[in-house]
Amino acid sequence: MRSLTPARAAISAVVVWSNPRSRYTMRRDRTAVETLGRPLEHSGKPLVVTSGTLVMPAGRETTEKDEPDAAGIAAFRIAGERACLGFAARGVRASVVRLAPTVHGPGDHGFIPMLIATARKTGVSACVGDGANRWPAVHRLDAAVLFRLALEKAPAGSVLHGVAESGVTLKSIAETIARGLDLPTVSLTPDEAASHFVSPFMAVAYGFDGPVSSSYTRELLGWSPTHPALLEDLEHGDYLVTPAP
Repeated sequence: MRSLTPARAAISAVVVWSNPRSRYTMRRDRTAVETLGRPLEHSGKPLVVTSGTLVMPAGRETTEKDEPDAAGIAAFRIAGERACLGFAARGVRASVVRLAPTVHGPGDHGFIPMLIATARKTGVSACVGDGANRWPAVHRLDAAVLFRLALEKAPAGSVLHGVAESGVTLKSIAETIARGLDLPTVSLTPDEAASHFVSPFMAVAYGFDGPVSSSYTRELLGWSPTHPALLEDLEHGDYLVTPAP
């Protein structure tokens, strides 16, 4: 990647929409963050890098102060986080925004539409086990406000959680999809889920229990999500509208 140092004076801020897909793209992700952050050294300008709350340990509500899980399902995102936060000691107002696994809203193409597409294809709306596992959620417009606030005033070295709802059960998501599509809800074993969903990784993700707090982020930046919650968006948004032929 070519150096951006000659353009330093013209750069007022950098936002990196970091989204490595596996450990194989982890090195590329880290290199991109390092290359984009280097021109900001000793400038006090903001560098904001995106990560995801799936990096956090499973089974309990975690906070911005907890360490990510180096053996977790999204551990490949940790290298990009660390590359970003390393710039805080080099005169950059660096911060990481960990987004919920579902950033929902009109025109979504993420995990929830994939879940809906699978339900349409298979004729059932499924969850893994009893579906009691929890996913954080945030509306895209609330997430956009958080990025603006991070650019404007996040202190160097901040880790922020882009989470409006700390934990929505996958059972409630599956049931809302089932009602909207007039399909039955079913429970799958992990082995069944591996072949039912679009990939074994997504089966693990849909069974992941990862509630996350954003209390520190809200207090630090004055962020207050105001847009529809996930289940409300599922029921009244465009998610369950019959696709045009």
